[in-house]
Amino acid sequence: MGAEAVAAGHETGTGLAAGDGLAGQGPAGTGEAAAGQARGVMASAWDEVPAILARIVPPTFAARTFDIRDYGAVGNNSTDCTAAFRNAINACTAAGGGRVLVTSGTYRTGKIELKSNVELHVTSGATIRFRTDTGSYLPPVFTRWQGIECYNHSPFIYANGLTNVGITGAGTIDGNAPAGSWSGWGGGGADWTKLQDQGRTNVPVSQRVYGAGTKLRPNMIGLYNCTNVLIDGVFLRHPAMWTLHPVYCTNITVRNVTFYSTNSQGDGLDLDSCTDAYVTGCRMDTNDDCVVIKSGRDTDGRRVGRPMQNVVVENCKFSGRWGGITVGSEMSGGASKIFAQDCQNNPADFPGRYPIKYPLYVKTNKQRGGTIDGVHLRRIHARNIERDGLHITTVYNGTTSGSFIPVLRDFTCDQLTVVNGRSAVSFEGQSDVRIQAVEISNSTFTGMTAANVIEFTDVHWINSSINGVPIGDPPPAGTRYEAENAFIGQGVVESNHAGYSGTGFVNGDNVVGSFVEWTVTAAATGSATVRIRYANGTTANRPMNVNGLITDFAGTGAWTTWQTKTLTLNLTAGSNVIRATATTSNGGPNLDYLDVSQ
Repeated sequence: MGAEAVAAGHETGTGLAAGDGLAGQGPAGTGEAAAGQARGVMASAWDEVPAILARIVPPTFAARTFDIRDYGAVGNNSTDCTAAFRNAINACTAAGGGRVLVTSGTYRTGKIELKSNVELHVTSGATIRFRTDTGSYLPPVFTRWQGIECYNHSPFIYANGLTNVGITGAGTIDGNAPAGSWSGWGGGGADWTKLQDQGRTNVPVSQRVYGAGTKLRPNMIGLYNCTNVLIDGVFLRHPAMWTLHPVYCTNITVRNVTFYSTNSQGDGLDLDSCTDAYVTGCRMDTNDDCVVIKSGRDTDGRRVGRPMQNVVVENCKFSGRWGGITVGSEMSGGASKIFAQDCQNNPADFPGRYPIKYPLYVKTNKQRGGTIDGVHLRRIHARNIERDGLHITTVYNGTTSGSFIPVLRDFTCDQLTVVNGRSAVSFEGQSDVRIQAVEISNSTFTGMTAANVIEFTDVHWINSSINGVPIGDPPPAGTRYEAENAFIGQGVVESNHAGYSGTGFVNGDNVVGSFVEWTVTAAATGSATVRIRYANGTTANRPMNVNGLITDFAGTGAWTTWQTKTLTLNLTAGSNVIRATATTSNGGPNLDYLDVSQ
């Protein structure tokens, strides 16, 4: 039991305080049952959601309508309507705001720049289709490209510094990107390399100008420094890069929006250094991540220093090449209070073109810095995922070196249901980037084909199972006997490894014959189910003789990773002794408790 210096590597670990759903009274369940108030970390975290939602109020717009056809627009898929959109928007804002109306037809246009108090409303049967010539998105405007500020081709729909902005309706906004040259620009090539170098060396943003002749693809909808944003009901398809990208915005509502992306870097919704965002009822069929939390990249992200905070996502359906809920990789400004519930990954009625790899995907490395503090999931369902149910990595893109150590802590996942995938969890911490306080409760993972990977991560499981095998607390009906209260032969009580029950655990001496002895009471003579919770941070089995049964206690990968060994013993009515004795010079594992039920 004592050779715990070996404790580094893969922890095949075992939740968190159980958490009910909210009672369903309003968005994200603002009427949580009183029982939830007593549940520890998860309950207290979710208790913040009503206050977040109370601050998120969609903007309303004046009852004035400005039909783009009155300004020269023709919905024949060929007439250039750029001027008509511009003139209708200008007239709307000059009148004090209202609705710019796009009715039945297909309207070809270049860049659309929104104004305050303007709702761009696209009715069912109407399509805004963007031009494919890159010059339609010049001159360059202020943007944040993959987490670094610069001036670049304008997003197809652009807003900066506005109050009360809306894009609504049941119609389609078509970036038309596959028909143009955008795909061939790829990840930006030499221009991306140059921009990263400018960010690292703090070149003034005004000098980071990319326009004609450069190849940093624009996002489809880019909203910067806006307050009170509503995106509602529209079908967003074929962006050149990220689809919807609010940056430095406050009070954001995205509801009942369908996303369809085909180009690489085809994220759905990228929430970037914003505060207070509510995402509900959306469907995402993407060529990359779905809902993404970002806050700037490396030196430039730290310079700006604006976190992404207070996000509630619910009742969404995800399919796509990477994550359902994703945090990073550009998160140098930090992220906190991220909540997602009642979402489905690869549902049968919305399978999409690609299967989600990870329902939760958190990605960072030692070049990012920043703090991820509080990511909370519950009632998330996933089927036929390509990789792992939960994936948190600190070695994104294989990067293991760097001077800016990120902090990752407080991840809670309750009532996850994952059917068919690689492994339940994959957590890749490092010795100097430990992933802290991951709690998984009331969750089931079935059809998993590979073992968990848990490296330098503190994981606590409660009432969960993997491929039908229970993992975590609570015990079955019966009586618990803590190891620290037992009789100890050659060993000590310690509390230096997280995740134990009670007040500590027993670390026995590394000798043959060290033991822990419990005195237990049986209600009747007969067989009893005995569960011994233990941790073995080595790779070797540590066998013990348990009342005559030689029992192997396999390596759990780390001393903070606890597993349970289940035995059947014959007991007599009344008092019984159950002794676990080390049979090799390595001693036994650390022992946490004994559960007995008949």
